[in-house]
Amino acid sequence: MLEELTTIIHEYKADKTIIVTEDTVIKEDLGMSSFDLIQLACAVEDVFDIEIPDRAIKDFKTIADVISFIEEQ
Repeated sequence: MLEELTTIIHEYKADKTIIVTEDTVIKEDLGMSSFDLIQLACAVEDVFDIEIPDRAIKDFKTIADVISFIEEQ
């Protein structure tokens, strides 16, 4: 799952050198804005065939948070 998220982030940021771990803080470490986070969530929805409510997106602080949400679906 981390590999798929890393691919999504690399494609979105157009930078394959970004190192992504479960501890990566989305806004700080990846420099993503709230808009970027919404776009990331849309890509995650497409790849994992899930639906992420807006209220859940606000709780995504780290990559581990995203992985936990996906696993719960």
